[in-house]
Order: sequence, then structure tokens, then C-alpha cells
Amino acid sequence: MSAEINNTVQAYDVFNGDADGICALHQLRLAQAVSAELITGAKRDIDLLSRFVARPGDRVTVLDISLDSNIAALRKHLAAGAEITYFDHHNAAQAFEHERLYLHCDMAADVCSSILVNRYLDGQYWQWAVVAAYGDNLPVVATALAHEGGLSRPQCDQLQELGILLNYNAYGESVDDLHFHPAVLYSAVHDYANPFDFLHNAAQFAVLRNAYASDMAFMQGLRADREGELTSIYILPAQAWARRVSGILANQLTQEEPGKSFAVLTAKPDGSYVVSIRSGDAENCPASQFCSAFATGGGRRGAGGINNLAASEVDSFVQAFMAYFEKMGMPQLSLT
Repeated sequence: MSAEINNTVQAYDVFNGDADGICALHQLRLAQAVSAELITGAKRDIDLLSRFVARPGDRVTVLDISLDSNIAALRKHLAAGAEITYFDHHNAAQAFEHERLYLHCDMAADVCSSILVNRYLDGQYWQWAVVAAYGDNLPVVATALAHEGGLSRPQCDQLQELGILLNYNAYGESVDDLHFHPAVLYSAVHDYANPFDFLHNAAQFAVLRNAYASDMAFMQGLRADREGELTSIYILPAQAWARRVSGILANQLTQEEPGKSFAVLTAKPDGSYVVSIRSGDAENCPASQFCSAFATGGGRRGAGGINNLAASEVDSFVQAFMAYFEKMGMPQLSLT
């Protein structure tokens, strides 16, 4: 996409508010400076393309949100005459060709959106792709890319912490649960071409580090509510700290017990639950397939989620989760 924007058209940067979305946009805008309206939100605010109305000639860049979850708005913007560049690694079963749609999608389990942008830019800002991969729970991919670039183990540890903290900030029922609105955090990150400079100088990093340590203290002593040979299910209370650590907990569990699948259910103020799922066998039991059976579910092969699970559906969910990830087959679900 050209960096030169005509004054008569609007540019929109639409991105997931997590580490991957922020780092993907950051890389792209370091290489291609554009004055754009930022459209983002908490981790699970994924229907972002419906938040604005495009006009003929408008240029829309989309990063790290599911095409399938935004298909109607995507078609509407294209019909209105917008030009759209799309980077993502979530489900894109409804992808289609269009003369003004430039699609960069890869649903492989070892890819994130920042990796796709890194490829697109020929590795120009690869250190930010490392940050994103660590944040997106792809430590093997991140470490390989870091070592290829000549980073030491201590430097890898620093970028891993940054990725985790950027990702941690995105989790919450709404932006009110977050320490920084993702647009504000992106703008802070964008002041630094080098992630190590952000680590050493940005006030936002210190705030997130302290907040993360405080929230993680609540997780001490947590035990699974239900366990199988290949699965564990955790249920967290309707508290802000729990909403913020839910994804971090799921990622941490997969690192501690690779090969096992996890579900973290976090109670919402209205009594329903938001669910984070990690598959221990992404090839044979993709999380995206399981989550897509639910009306508000989706994701990618290794990780997925359900945005709204009614309290009355929890028992059925537990049975379905354990059957699927214990490799007894995909059950017939009658959940709404």
C-alpha cells in the first residue's frame, strides 16, 4: 500500500489490541508512515470493521482480526469503493478475491499476524515480530527468529517479557478493565523503532510490569476445577484481575504442560462466561474448530475463545470440551 494518502480520502488502521495487533501495525507504519484513524479495542473486540463507514477511495488496513467475523462489514466497505489491505492468521474460510482486497492470510499454527507483516517487509523491523510472537504464545517461533537475528538469551527474555505485557494489557471485559486503551499503548510503542528503547525508557512498560505482578499474585494457589488425562478446565471469578489474566493463564499453562489442552472460563458481571482455549494438539484438535461450534466462538488452530457462554451452558461446555480434546471426537452441540 502506498504511504501517500490523498487529502480527499480517509485512512483507517484497524487492529486487535493485543501484542500481535499492536506490533503488526507498528512494523507496518515504521515502514509506511500514514496518518490514519485508529480502530481497536480489547482483545475480544473483533468486529472492528463495523465501527466505521468507508467511502470511495478510503484506504483500510486490517491487522489480526478474523476475516470470517468481519465478512459482512468487509464486503460493505469494498462495495463502497474502499481499498483494503488485510493481514491475519485467524479463520478465513470465507476469504474471496476482489480487485481492491490485498489479503495476506496464513492459518498455520506457527504464524501470527506480525510474522506475516515481517515477511511482507522483508524483516525490516523483525525485533517487533519477535515481541509479538512471544506475546502470542509462540515462544519457539520467537526464539528462533531472535537467534537468527543474533540476540542473546537475556535479550530474548526481555522481549518475551515485553510481548507478554503488551498482550496482558489487552484482556478485559471492556477497555475499562485495561491499564491502557490499546490505541494509547500503540501510540506509545510507536515512538520507539527499537523495542529495547521502549523497555528502558517508556513509562507504560513500568506501569504494565507492576500491574502484571500484582494481578499474577492472585493466581497463586489456583487449581483446576476439572481435569482429564489431556485436559484441564479453570473457572475464574467475576473480578477485574481475573479478566486481565485469563489469556495469560491459558498461555502459561500450555508452556508448563505441552500436549495438554486448557480452558479458562472467566465469569462476567452478567453471570455468563468468557472462555479462553488452548489446544495441546493443534493439528488434530484445532481450537478454532471447537470454538466455531459456538455462536460467539472462533480463533486459530492453537488458540481460540468464546465471547459469551451462558451459565446454563457450562456443564454442556465442559462435557464437549473434554470429549473433543480427549480425542473422543467432536460432539454434537446444541448450544446457542
